[in-house]
Amino acid sequence: MKLYHSPMAPNPDRVVFFLRAKGKLDAVELQEVSIMQQDHKKPEYRDVSPFSQVPALVLDDGTKLTESRAICTYFEGIFPEPNLMGNDPKEKALIEMWDRRIELMFFIQFAGWFRNAHPMMAPLEVPQSAEAAAKSEKAARKMAERLNEHLANNEFVAAGRFSIADITLFITCGFCRVMKWAPHKELPHLGRWYDAMSQRGFAG
Repeated sequence: MKLYHSPMAPNPDRVVFFLRAKGKLDAVELQEVSIMQQDHKKPEYRDVSPFSQVPALVLDDGTKLTESRAICTYFEGIFPEPNLMGNDPKEKALIEMWDRRIELMFFIQFAGWFRNAHPMMAPLEVPQSAEAAAKSEKAARKMAERLNEHLANNEFVAAGRFSIADITLFITCGFCRVMKWAPHKELPHLGRWYDAMSQRGFAG
């Protein structure tokens, strides 16, 4: 298997951290793709990922997978231990619920802020919108506060144990550095959780 990734980019990191948490990072061949150099838009990469998405996984039979959550689902199936997506219907639903909340209400909102406000993104987000940036920033900060409240009474994000939802939140908090924002340093319960996750070693 070959995994196309871009170090420090959140969606590729989600897959790499997931594999590392499984202890299976050495099961794939890693191929780096530079987003800033727009390698993901080159014809040879579009043959792998028609929508120019990173990460992408090419299986041994030639099947091509994109979308970080889908790739993680595949790895969960072929490397079932340790379980990171739920052992029964209830756990699976709770973990997916929180994973989706973080993805849609925190990660995507922060990405909108970053893409529309950071000068580095100007060549990729044409045109940038100050109004969209402000709206996304407000939504991201609000969700960080809601997650902080949730973690006041929960050691982990979902189902009372470590899961992909923790990985998704961890990479999102790390992604926030690009806007010089560290929500885990501002919000105490999120900070306690982040420190505990940092000790697990899955981030490398």
